Amino acid sequence: MRRARLLISAALPALTALLPVAAFAGFNFPSIDGGTIDLDAFEGRPVLVVNTASLCGFADQFDDLQALHDSYADRGLVVLAVPSDDFRQELGSADEVKEFCAVNFDLTIPMTDITPVTGEGAHPFYLWLAETEGFIPRWNFNKVLLDGDGEVVATWGSVTRPTARPVTDRIEALLP
Repeated sequence: MRRARLLISAALPALTALLPVAAFAGFNFPSIDGGTIDLDAFEGRPVLVVNTASLCGFADQFDDLQALHDSYADRGLVVLAVPSDDFRQELGSADEVKEFCAVNFDLTIPMTDITPVTGEGAHPFYLWLAETEGFIPRWNFNKVLLDGDGEVVATWGSVTRPTARPVTDRIEALLP
């Protein structure tokens, strides 16, 4: 038993080094446009990550997400939409999601492909959030604000609009 503890203790630093220490540490998502969205590319910029669903009652928040992008992208903010069907309110394909968001919201923010955000099959970014922050989306349109180093600054649930003062105050504090 003592030998096993020593072996585990010796291996722990190496195992811990394999875990991401911040959100930008190697996470990437398949893009709705093809290719990948690599969070490392956003290093140095704040990122608002939002799990979305086209058929959700909160879908009007897409307008707010686009408004944030329009207001703050020039100063560095990245708004990333992560469509998910975990709560059974997403359209059947990425093409349908992309068209729906373009037609109904004129959305130009980056979007991932349809991505699981809860449970064992969740995307590694969301598994990392659950493990390090205890944050698990409970519904669509949950928001996670990361600073330029990929550290979690704040999280908000569905009812907090992306343009609400608590969100914009936190974003503005991270911008030059």
